[in-house]
Amino acid sequence: MHHQWLLLAACFWVIFMFMVASKFITLTFKDPDGYGAKQEPVILTAVTKVEEAHKPEEERWSEEFQPTGKAFTGNLIRQPLVHMERLELLRNVCRDAALRNLSHTAVSKFVLDRIFVCDKHKILFCQTPKVGNTQWKKVLIVLNGAYSSIEDIPENIVHDHEKNGLPRLSSFSDSEIQKRLNLYFKFFIVRDPFERLISAFKDKFVHNPRFEPWYRHEIAPGIIRKYRKNRTETRGLQFEDFVRYLGDPNHRWLDVQFGDHIIHWVTYVELCAPCEITYSVIGHHETLEDDAPYILKAAGIDHLVSYPTIPPGITVYNRTKVERYFSGISKRDIRRLYARFEGDFKLFGYREPDFLLN
Repeated sequence: MHHQWLLLAACFWVIFMFMVASKFITLTFKDPDGYGAKQEPVILTAVTKVEEAHKPEEERWSEEFQPTGKAFTGNLIRQPLVHMERLELLRNVCRDAALRNLSHTAVSKFVLDRIFVCDKHKILFCQTPKVGNTQWKKVLIVLNGAYSSIEDIPENIVHDHEKNGLPRLSSFSDSEIQKRLNLYFKFFIVRDPFERLISAFKDKFVHNPRFEPWYRHEIAPGIIRKYRKNRTETRGLQFEDFVRYLGDPNHRWLDVQFGDHIIHWVTYVELCAPCEITYSVIGHHETLEDDAPYILKAAGIDHLVSYPTIPPGITVYNRTKVERYFSGISKRDIRRLYARFEGDFKLFGYREPDFLLN
C-alpha cells in the first residue's frame, strides 16, 4: 500500500512538472510580448537612444512592438539591430577628425528649409531628393490632416508647399525649432550617392517629367559654359559635364546662381546635417521595403497610415547602370566627384565604387 501511494505521488509530481514546463514554453515562444520584453533595451537603443525626451513613442514601442501583418515578416529581430548599427556607424564617422569637413555642416536656414514638420504626431522629416521623398511627403500630408488618404492627394499638390499643409522647420522661432529638434522623432532616407546623382541628372536634364524648364534652359547652359571641354559640341548637358561640375572644388559660385534647385544633387550632409542633428532613424532606399514599415512603427503611426506600394525592383541598386554612366568619365573626374561625396559614402555605409579601385 505504501508503495502504491509513493507511485501515485510520483505520477502527480511528473504531471505537475509537465504543466509548468508547458507554461514556460508557451510564454517563451508563443507570446509576442515575450520578445518585446526581453529585447526592449536593444529596441530603444536602436530607435530612441538619443531621443530620451520623446516619451510617448518610447511607451508605445515597449508596449506594442510585435508583428503586425506583413510589415515585419521575417525581419522582426533583424530590423532593430540594422538601424542601431547605422546610427552607431554615423556617430563613429562624425567623430572622425579626418572627415570633419565632409561630415559636418551648420544647421542653417538651408537645412531647416529641408525639414518638414508634423506637430500632431511629433515627427520631423528631412527631404533628400531622388530617394522616394514624394511618397514620404504624402504620408506626412495625410498625418497633418490636409487629406484623408494618400490616394486623395493630387500630384500637383505634393510639391506645392503653400497648399500641401507641410510646414518647414525654418518657419518656427529659434526656441520652437530647438524644442522640436530635441523632442520629435526625426528621420530621413539615403541611397547610394552615385546612383542618386544619376537619378537627379536623368530627372532634371533628360526627362524632366514635371516640366521645370529652368534646369534645361538656365542651369544646363551654365554648367556647359564652365565645364564642357569640347566647345564646338552642341548637344545638351551630358553626364560628364555634370560630373565635372559636381567634382569641382569651386562649384559653389555656380550653386549660388542656381539657388535651391541644387537640393537634387548636393550631399546628404549639406541637406540634413546628420552630425549636428540627432536623428532617430536613417532609412536606406535599397531596403525601403523593410525600412518604411519600420519607420512608421518606430514613429508610432503605423496604425494611421501606410507607405505607398513600392513597385518590384525599383529600390534595387543597379550596379550595371552606374558603371555604364561612369564608363566614359575620366578617372580624375570620378575621383574628384568621390572626394566631394566621400562623407555621404562613409557616414551611411556605402562602399567606394569598384571602378575607382581598378
